[in-house]
Amino acid sequence: MKSKSFVAIVFAGLALSACSARYQTPTALGGDDDDAVCQSRGYASGSPDYVACRKDRDVQRNAATSRSDRRQRDLGEYMLNHPDRP
Repeated sequence: MKSKSFVAIVFAGLALSACSARYQTPTALGGDDDDAVCQSRGYASGSPDYVACRKDRDVQRNAATSRSDRRQRDLGEYMLNHPDRP
């Protein structure tokens, strides 16, 4: 009996930990530091290529965040419209 309750608590903890990570930055970019990535590509800080690299990474991050938000919203709408399906 104790093992069943322990397993239920572990699964509940895993489910709640997934919710706590919802608003973290998407890992589509690898989670790297933008400054370090652009400098490792050989761009000097402040150069036009460096600025373009930073802007590209911002655009990619914002697009990944938008996709993630849209998927979460679509899932919520699906769950509201189909309460009988798991």
